[in-house]
Amino acid sequence: MNYTVTLTETEKKALEYVAYDPDEWIKSAATNRANKAIKEIIEKNTTYCNEKSIAIAVGQDAQVTQAYTLGVIQTAKAVQDAA
Repeated sequence: MNYTVTLTETEKKALEYVAYDPDEWIKSAATNRANKAIKEIIEKNTTYCNEKSIAIAVGQDAQVTQAYTLGVIQTAKAVQDAA
């Protein structure tokens, strides 16, 4: 999946000050946060499935999908919209 981030010239200069390659820094930040979320989701899904005696899907992609399908998790947008 591709995302486009638009920065002001000042924001670009600021990132160049703290990051050797701002593009790589942005990609790394997003990837690392996604990986942290994957671990959290798998943990929640595993706990839920064990409590309910549900077979846990095989592989992290399948487990993340299973967590959504079973209602173990919702998107942040869905949670905020419901509040």
